[in-house]
Amino acid sequence: MSDFKDLYNEKLLKRQNENQTVRKIVFIILLLLTITVAAVITGGYFYMKNILEPVKPDSNESMTVTIPIGSSTSSIGNTLEEEGIIKDGTAFRYYVKYKNESGFQAGDYELSPSMTMDEIISIMKSGKVMKDAVAKISVPEGIWLEDIAARIAKELDLEQEDVMNQLDDEEYVQALINEYWFLTDDVLQDDIRHPLEGYLFPATYDFVEEPSVEKVVKEMLDKTDRVLGAYRSEIEDRDYSIHEMMTLASIIEEEASAEADRTKISKVFYNRLEEDMILQTDPTVVYARGKQSGEITQKDLDRESPYNTYTVKGLPVGPIANPGESSIVSAIEPADTDALYFYARPSGETLFSKTNAEHNKKVAKYKNEWEEYYKKKEEEQKEE
Repeated sequence: MSDFKDLYNEKLLKRQNENQTVRKIVFIILLLLTITVAAVITGGYFYMKNILEPVKPDSNESMTVTIPIGSSTSSIGNTLEEEGIIKDGTAFRYYVKYKNESGFQAGDYELSPSMTMDEIISIMKSGKVMKDAVAKISVPEGIWLEDIAARIAKELDLEQEDVMNQLDDEEYVQALINEYWFLTDDVLQDDIRHPLEGYLFPATYDFVEEPSVEKVVKEMLDKTDRVLGAYRSEIEDRDYSIHEMMTLASIIEEEASAEADRTKISKVFYNRLEEDMILQTDPTVVYARGKQSGEITQKDLDRESPYNTYTVKGLPVGPIANPGESSIVSAIEPADTDALYFYARPSGETLFSKTNAEHNKKVAKYKNEWEEYYKKKEEEQKEE
């Protein structure tokens, strides 16, 4: 009888242990499911929160976005995503549906990546299309400050000389230095021809109200700020100052014709600077001469100027033109090459060399191309 009782108790204990194990397994499974569901919900919340936030909260940039007649919320969302105004077109569609929004109107809207989803929806529902620009100033890459001043003067019905006087005014420039981190006292050195040379970003600027020169300059410097701001930490980590890097970027802009060559040209200049070699870049000779057209002569090469890299070792005293973003990035992030020389053909091809002997062979081979190029240019100018 005692053996039977012991066996019964043993089985009962075993069954209780099994039940406890099952309960533990069920508890663990339920706990894991709860954690998983919570993680999915939390992740989904933060994902949607992120996707609905502005693309660039601090951006001052604005652009024209066209919404055609009859556009669905899907096509509107896709358009806004393609233009960089929102992060996700599908999220826009679901958000509009969730908010029960409708009545979007066709037209051209001035929108910014700094806008919230609700702001964008409100503007497109109100039909507040952008006003026609009363002034449009197009500034291409690689032109001199004098040329920019001419474009501003023409559009605002001013005299170029008056615009240049404003741009070169020391008190005005000092105020800009106090406002923009990338403008330093380097631009006010005695040998600098124009303090703002190289810093007014090349782009097309539309103004819906008649702007002042100061307003135009602010728009251009704000654009420069946005471009440089994305690389600020990299710039501050370099051994060269922002002024020196903008100077180099301006030379790259004038030397390079193909996008792919810019980073290699940048590295060639860095290599020469590190080797304590004279840069000998022709665009600095042209800037030192002060005349953009015409073949470079020996007199030009020998000209004593803080901008002429044939007579001054190192970088010129300041930028020689306004560089575009690709040239600026090339100055910040040069390619990896040990070349010390490059030769640009009129066709746009750039040839790189490691030695002077190799470089001279290429110069001799293609020298006639440039003579023919300048001759053709002179003939075209005479015809005009």
